[in-house]
Amino acid sequence: MAIAVPSFAKINLGLHIGALREDGFHGLRTIYQTIALHDVVQVSLERGSGIEIRCEDPRVPKDSTNTCYRIVDLAMGALKARGRVVVEIEKQLPIQGGLGGASGNAVSAMLALEGALKKQLSGADRLRIAAEVGSDLPLFLIGGAVLGVGRGEEVYPLPDLPIVACVIALPEIAVSTPTAFADWDELISATCHSEPPSGGEESAVGTGKADSSRLSSAQSLGMTDLSLETSRELKNPTPSDRMSEFSREVSAWLTAASSKGVRKSGVSAKGGGRAENLLLDLVRAGIENDFEKVVFPKHPELNEVKRVLERSGALYASLSGSGSAVYGLFESREKAVRAAQKLEKQGTRAVFTRTLTRREYWKKLSAFSS
Repeated sequence: MAIAVPSFAKINLGLHIGALREDGFHGLRTIYQTIALHDVVQVSLERGSGIEIRCEDPRVPKDSTNTCYRIVDLAMGALKARGRVVVEIEKQLPIQGGLGGASGNAVSAMLALEGALKKQLSGADRLRIAAEVGSDLPLFLIGGAVLGVGRGEEVYPLPDLPIVACVIALPEIAVSTPTAFADWDELISATCHSEPPSGGEESAVGTGKADSSRLSSAQSLGMTDLSLETSRELKNPTPSDRMSEFSREVSAWLTAASSKGVRKSGVSAKGGGRAENLLLDLVRAGIENDFEKVVFPKHPELNEVKRVLERSGALYASLSGSGSAVYGLFESREKAVRAAQKLEKQGTRAVFTRTLTRREYWKKLSAFSS
């Protein structure tokens, strides 16, 4: 039986980079938000053994380096299953675009595999396997608005934003995430006149491997632990200070969000309403993507795309991840569509979409087709 599952993209609402850790990863804090743009991943079982990756996009690896291959291999072992697994990926999302395409593909492949086998992994196993394959895979096991800490793999569900109109600009530029991290380290070193401290960077809500206890405890976590953090006011803040700054920003944003009833969905066609007020609170909190400081100087055309979105009425615009995708959130579908059309006329591919709440995200993922 063949099982097809949509593979949704994500954007980052703010991204702060911490110190380089002993394991070679940087400490991160970000808010992930799933959006309606998606690929489709289909998994089928055949007689024999092995894993085959099929995709018409020549840039997608077909060997064991593919995230779908790696997660299927681990899931088959955890489920003690046998057979030849064929994974077909219908790509719509960009490669190296900062939208989590490969990571979302992998999680959808794991869910489709469960459907094809008629077996299900435990929540703990899903999280463990996802985190082993990549830092931003676990977010796709939650959906909606998600707090990401550690190296991004420690995930906690946040109260959902109202559904918001969104434009994703997709310049034909590939941004290397490892290179962007290296550029960030060089920038921090030059700013602080010393090398960034390595190791010792711990998240405010835990540092171990992802497990199911996080999901259950996160419901009552809120941002209490984050709001307890303090930081020194330094002219050149250290990575730890910047992480604490992000904690304060998110705490302020969520405090405002709570008072506006963010669990309700909807974006007004005529005015911003709840969505606009909440996004303005986000802007006032000062949440930014640190990667912009090193990616924009190398690719000024991406900064110009952001400016076009802002001039077109975006309530909030930002690079997603390390790019090259740039997004804008709008108070209405009409404004978003006009902004996308303006970018298209200027030669930049742009698509209209919207954010997905957690409930909607899982409703769409659960609608497996055979």
